[in-house]
Formats: sequence, structure tokens, C-alpha cells
Amino acid sequence: MDSGDIKAVHFSRKTDTELFPVDRFGPEKAKQARAFHQSFPEYRETPLAELNALAKELGVASIHVKDESLRFGLNAFKVLGGSYTIGNYIAKKLGVSITELPYEKLVSPEVKEKLGRITFVTATDGNHGRGIAWTANRLGQNSVVYMPKGSSEERLHNIQALGADASVTELNYDDAVRLAKEGQDKNGWVLVQDTAWEGYEEIPGWIMEGYTTMAAEATEQLKGERPTHIFLQAGVGAMSGAVCGYFASLYGDEERPVITIVEPDQADCIFRTARANDGKLHFVTGDMNSIMAGLCCGEPCTIGWNVLRDHADYFISMPDYVAAEGMRILGNPLPGDPRVISGESGAAGLGFVAEVLRNPGRKALKEALGLNQDSRILCFSTEGDTDRENYRRIVWDGLWPSFEN
Repeated sequence: MDSGDIKAVHFSRKTDTELFPVDRFGPEKAKQARAFHQSFPEYRETPLAELNALAKELGVASIHVKDESLRFGLNAFKVLGGSYTIGNYIAKKLGVSITELPYEKLVSPEVKEKLGRITFVTATDGNHGRGIAWTANRLGQNSVVYMPKGSSEERLHNIQALGADASVTELNYDDAVRLAKEGQDKNGWVLVQDTAWEGYEEIPGWIMEGYTTMAAEATEQLKGERPTHIFLQAGVGAMSGAVCGYFASLYGDEERPVITIVEPDQADCIFRTARANDGKLHFVTGDMNSIMAGLCCGEPCTIGWNVLRDHADYFISMPDYVAAEGMRILGNPLPGDPRVISGESGAAGLGFVAEVLRNPGRKALKEALGLNQDSRILCFSTEGDTDRENYRRIVWDGLWPSFEN
């Protein structure tokens, strides 16, 4: 299904096959992850913005946006997965459950003496690496962070400020992941990556479990209101797979909301895999030139895709201006609505919602998604202005890189 420059694939809900299990991302496991995060002194529940004026303007019943710009003071949600994974890794190394290792025990002299110094290595466009560096810093451990070509200097400096050995490479994201893996293989470092592949699924699975904290918070904050539609942005598909899995487990597949996955058209590996629907993962290679830097990943996470294949409904490939639209709307709210500072990747879901509901040319897509006056919409703004210069360029001037050179 094409809607101009937006492409969509629809997966019918499966009733005659065994679905990929999602209990590991459901409410009980999310409760465990959230308890771990709550043990950190910096923990605060992030806001769920209720955009009543925007909902009225767009002709739907309600719009809620989870604002992750306030997560642990790091301006993005990624630390949820990284910290929970490092906690699980240390717990396994010590032969205990993570439920026995809250923050105060992780930083205790006894635990530090048993562990010694561990180096955690990762590849990132910024937010994930900052979360790994922050956690390693808090726990008295080391971190090495590789960033893909073209990464923001501001994001690099934020990571370095946390004590990480961080650098921008001349590689794309997926090749930076391979470089990080070489660091593990050659130096005995611990690779913490949300891209899963055969033989490397334990750590990405822990990362995904960590992400469910924000879904559990949002559920409580909705105070019993059940969303009819959830929009999730995807890079490798770890966050979207985790949150999709959470709501599929919470409500059951017959009752769960309509779940739509959005990606930049320059890095739409999940969309391509859905479109092919041939049992194989489909990659995007080369430079991935999108303002949605956090979503510029060319190789799907195997676990994330398995969840999305069986529990999501629509897969969207869209151009940059849609995310930019979301950034401007959230940053310049209608009277009575709270302001949400949402970065290029964070605003992708709401941008798609606004584009479909505001543009008469998207009527067929609106109808296919089942969006109407009764729709209750939930989005996740997964980052704030993590690249402030670029944020201002887009929101103030309506400009973003043309990537022509």
C-alpha cells in the first residue's frame, strides 16, 4: 500500500498459527525491570503528556505521548535497556538474580571487589552509548563507545563527559557494531548491543526487557484508558518489539491495540523485511541519510522482528519531513497542551499520526489504520533535543540536511 511518499505494509492478525511468545516483555517482567530502575537515586517516572487540544484538532478521542526526554537526566530512554542489561550481566557473573542487586548493592565495596574492572563496549548514534557510559560510570566500570560516520559532536561530547573512551568512526552503524564486536573478541570486553543475531541474543533480550519500564509507567499513567492505536518508531526493532510485546502480553492479541511501526525511508530494514514476508531478514546497506539518526540501522534485531512479525499490524516507511512535522507540533503545542521537546527520532510516531490525520491526501491510509473520532492514540517520544543545533535548525528554520554531497 503506497500513499505518495509514504509506503505501508499490513499484516493481518494471525489466529491459526502459534505466535512468538511475549511473556518475557509482559507486565510481570516489566515490574522486575522497573524495580531495578527505581533503585537508582536518579529514577523519576517520566511524564505522559495528554494532548487534548491536539486530539480535538485532529479529530480523535485522545492523544498521549510518553516524554522520555527526562529519563535519568540523559534526554532519552535508551539508558533503561543499557542499565538493566549491565545489571543482569553482573548478576549472572555473581551467580545471583538481578532482583538481589539493586543499585546500592551494585556499588557496594563487596561487589566491586568481586567484579574488578569490566569494560563494556557498544556502537551507537548517541543515546544508547550515553546510557552505557552513564551506567558504567555510576558502577565504577569502563566503557568504550564507537559512533557511526556523521554522528553529532554534541552526542559524542556527552558520552565522553561520562568517562567513556568514545570516538566517531568512518563506518555506518552496522559496521560500527561489527567493530564493537571485534573489541569483545580481541580484548575480552563485554558487548552491549540491541542488535541480536544467531548466537548473540541474551544481551539484546535483556535490553528489550529494560525498555518495558516505560511501557509499564505509561499503562499506569493512562489510569485505565486503553489505547486503540500505538505508534512505535524502529531502528533495529528492539524498542518497538519490546513495547509491542508488552501490550500484546497485557491485553492479549485479540484485544490489543492496533500497533504501527514507523521507520525512515533511508533505513527501513523492518519495513523491507515485512514487505518481503519470506522468512528472511532484509538489510539496508551503505549510508543511511536521515535526520532520524537514532533509527538509521540497517539490520533488524532477530528477537525484535520475531515479536513484530506476529504482534504488530502495520509497517511504515516514511520521509524525513514527517518526523520534522512531529517535532514542530510537539514543540509548539496548542493552548492548554503541554510542550514536549522531541528529537528527530523521538517525534517520528506522532509526526506520522499528524501527517495521516491532517493531510486529506492520506485519507485511504487513515481509513486503513482505522483512525477515527473514537481513536485513543499512544506514542513514545524516545528522545529530547539530543542534538540541539539540529533541533533548532529543524524547528526554528524548517531546515534539515539535504544529504546531497
